[in-house]
Amino acid sequence: MNYETLLCEVNDQVAQVTLNRPQVLHALNTQVFNELEAVFSALAVDPAVRVILLTGSGEKAFAAGADINELANTDAAAGEAKARRGQGVFRLIETCGKPVIACINGFALGGGCELAMACTLRLASETARLGQPEVKLGLIPGYGGSQRLPRLVGQPMALKLLLTGDMINAAEALRIGLVDEVLPTGKLMERAHALAKTIAGMAPLAVAACLQAVREGSEIRLEESIELEAKIFGRLSGTEDKQEGTRAFLEKRPPVWTGR
Repeated sequence: MNYETLLCEVNDQVAQVTLNRPQVLHALNTQVFNELEAVFSALAVDPAVRVILLTGSGEKAFAAGADINELANTDAAAGEAKARRGQGVFRLIETCGKPVIACINGFALGGGCELAMACTLRLASETARLGQPEVKLGLIPGYGGSQRLPRLVGQPMALKLLLTGDMINAAEALRIGLVDEVLPTGKLMERAHALAKTIAGMAPLAVAACLQAVREGSEIRLEESIELEAKIFGRLSGTEDKQEGTRAFLEKRPPVWTGR
């Protein structure tokens, strides 16, 4: 498919989705949301794709935030609708069933930081800058940021960022757990592709099951979550990939995964 605000390519079971509005630092407008929804819906059901990388073109920004021109023209009803739309697209990314690695190069502010938090993992270049400055506009994060941020960094740190609107650098983001790795400038995508290749080499059903178990388990009580784990473990135990994995281990050879 052809897109106007992003690029998408697939190589060796890894898809790379690149936001491509450099003139506005990849600000998230209605068209970007529409195209993100389309591309992630397609990649979610593509058997040739096992891992997805998400980044912004160039080195200035991952995504600088929501399109302020659009936000300025919203009333109460339109604002709520816009928030629900963004939440829905980001939830699609979060639950697409495949690992999504955010590759943060430069600014990831407001909606851009929320987009990164909806991904499975976050890698950042040393030049990355992250934050939720919505309070400076008389708003709060509307695309899930007020809920994902405290789950990642804890409530006190999340409130500090939300209430001040401060922007933090990559080293601080790593320290508080907002990102998972910080890479030297120019090494971000190399590391992201290496990590994606490692994950893509694992059993795809097991990878998807790990995502499901952790995501759904974190949203319910422990007694229910361990029951969920047992059911998923049992389901995987009856798959061809589990038979192949155990057989390959015993035969001391690399497994060949079929996703069945």
